[in-house]
Amino acid sequence: MFLNLDKKKADNILFIDDARAKITYGEMRDFVKSFGGKVGKRTLVAILCRNTVGGGAGFIACMSNRIVPMMIGYSVDAAMRKALIERYSPEYLWLPAEMDIEDGCEVVFSAYGYNLVKTPSTPPKLYDDLSLLLTTSGSTGSPKLARHSYLNIEANAAHIAEFFRLDENEKAMLDLPIQYTYGLSVLTSHTFAGAQVILSEKHVVEMDYWNLFKECGATSITGVPYSYEMLKKLRFFRMKLPTLRTLSQGGGKMSEELQKEFAEYARENGKRLVVTYGATEGSARMAYLPPELAGIKLGSIGGPIPGGKLYVVDESGSRITKPDIVGEMVYEGPNVTLGYAEKAEDLALGDERHGVLFTGDMVKTDGDGFFYIVGRKKRFVKLFGSRVSLDEAENMLKTHFGIDCACAGRDNDLKIYVTGKDTSPDDIIAFLTDKMRMNKAAFSVHFIDEIPKNDAGKTLYSKLN
Repeated sequence: MFLNLDKKKADNILFIDDARAKITYGEMRDFVKSFGGKVGKRTLVAILCRNTVGGGAGFIACMSNRIVPMMIGYSVDAAMRKALIERYSPEYLWLPAEMDIEDGCEVVFSAYGYNLVKTPSTPPKLYDDLSLLLTTSGSTGSPKLARHSYLNIEANAAHIAEFFRLDENEKAMLDLPIQYTYGLSVLTSHTFAGAQVILSEKHVVEMDYWNLFKECGATSITGVPYSYEMLKKLRFFRMKLPTLRTLSQGGGKMSEELQKEFAEYARENGKRLVVTYGATEGSARMAYLPPELAGIKLGSIGGPIPGGKLYVVDESGSRITKPDIVGEMVYEGPNVTLGYAEKAEDLALGDERHGVLFTGDMVKTDGDGFFYIVGRKKRFVKLFGSRVSLDEAENMLKTHFGIDCACAGRDNDLKIYVTGKDTSPDDIIAFLTDKMRMNKAAFSVHFIDEIPKNDAGKTLYSKLN
């Protein structure tokens, strides 16, 4: 059974959420059978994901029945969500019960605050080993999906459980969205270990988050760099959290100063800080820094997770073996995804990567073989943990406002360069904030005389930076 669900203690709690709804491992096994009986075959189901028992249970039920879930954020812009569903034609939708049902659709099953809705769509053909679809840029509702195999998810869950030393006594506080590869990896690895996952839609700045944390006796926090910046402002180091054992960080590079502060806190208080690195294309985690080195190898992502390999190549593809020479990082492992899909027909495609992923991250190693990211080869930035395509953001602005613009920047700082002042910066930022569901602090607008371009008309982004 998926993630060895059939071998877990039936009475142990698997999920609990903000509403204090719960589901045990035994109840999950029963739900898996009920869900599978209603769908009745291998097909495509779109899940509108919330961090609730219903959201998590729908994912587990699909995977356990070899039904392919397409994970979409509940808060994604309605028009983008509709376009994504129309493009891939899922036969069923697993929706929060409060959502309206469109004409031609029928509710066939309800449980845990969700409805299973049959659509009139004809589902696409599915590759036999296709297990899961995740958006590669969830904040913009990109139609480009990462295609995962069953081995991808199972292997990554097992390897994460191994290097975090997870067991059934763990209680993970999870406020990262479950449709986000990092959040989903917490859910799968803890389920594999027979542990408890505390699903929350609250954030570290909210009292309800900490009330649930303390009530459940959470043993770990998982966050992106922005989460840790907020924790520091909340005077986290003064909090009394006797059940907390592990602090896990991913979703972008944390500043060395912040890493040092949290590493010292962990060391002085008998806790662990585990810095990790990953991507949707690698089914989440691909590298980690052992907690005993968190305060020593500042800025490093460490080395490969169990079962994986990392190395650096130059522009010709030849391996770089000497330290301090920058090249592209390549990962090999059973968690490397099958490839991408951009239309329904692509869901029938097989394995296009064969366990090898060119990450697009430019790195160097030190004398001890530890990896350090120095930049990105492709045009993506991470805004508070969510990966965003600069090209997609740029195209949205050009289409909506009819302006000449260019997007550049770095993690947590997306810069929009605009010619002319007919459109106000406030309108631009408000548009991106609404479409991407991001804090406005992630964006800044800069007026320039012209967008620098080469003779072929391509934008010279290096001149913008």
